[in-house]
Amino acid sequence: MDSGIGLLAATAAVRRLRPDADLVISSDPDGMPWGPRTPDGIRERALAVATAAAAEAPDALIIACNTASVHALPAIRAALEPGIPVIGTVPAIKPAAVGGEPFAIWATPATTGSPYQRGLINEFADGVPVTEVPCHGLAEAVEHADEAAIDAAIAAAAALTPNGVRTVVLGCTHYELVAERIRTALRPDGGPLTFFGSAQAVAAQALRRAGIAPAPDAARVGALTVLLSGRQGALPDVALAYAEGRLLKAVTIAH
Repeated sequence: MDSGIGLLAATAAVRRLRPDADLVISSDPDGMPWGPRTPDGIRERALAVATAAAAEAPDALIIACNTASVHALPAIRAALEPGIPVIGTVPAIKPAAVGGEPFAIWATPATTGSPYQRGLINEFADGVPVTEVPCHGLAEAVEHADEAAIDAAIAAAAALTPNGVRTVVLGCTHYELVAERIRTALRPDGGPLTFFGSAQAVAAQALRRAGIAPAPDAARVGALTVLLSGRQGALPDVALAYAEGRLLKAVTIAH
């Protein structure tokens, strides 16, 4: 679940681990974007989207949204667990800090500098040089597959990223959909750059919490159910602008 197509990265990661899984994606086109809302407003919308997904009786629920995880994870867990395991999305600051090298965190302006993100930095990256980079308009541009706006937002964020940084935490699930474009902007010379996203980790954690073993070679292809603000629909056309969306469209039957 997510407000929009930021959930594609985690959904595709689950699909690669279990091609035979029947997947439900629940988003909120009627209420997005969630970022400008108050914490209570985010909690209300996220809980509604989660409840719609829960009605499909999933084995686990991934909150594929950093903003919703910050503001709504406790409420969603209180509503759904222990019947449905709920997996939140946390910026991968801990693994990025392991090597002790400087790194940057690309996140939404609302998350950048927030007590939540600063708390993670203090807990897991104490003593490691960290640059918090606000990515103005990037999530919105990705949501609408606005190519010019994506390039402009990435360029602006790249200008705020120190030249010596070779590790970047992608602190918004939307950013994982344009990771290679970010790479090109930060390292036009093709030099090394390591990304730390959340999609693979939350997909693996969801399978563990559900007691399901990975089976990437499974022959059966699972179906895809799409919920749009609680209504059944189809995979949005904008999703097909990204490799993750095309993967889901190519190997699933949307209904």
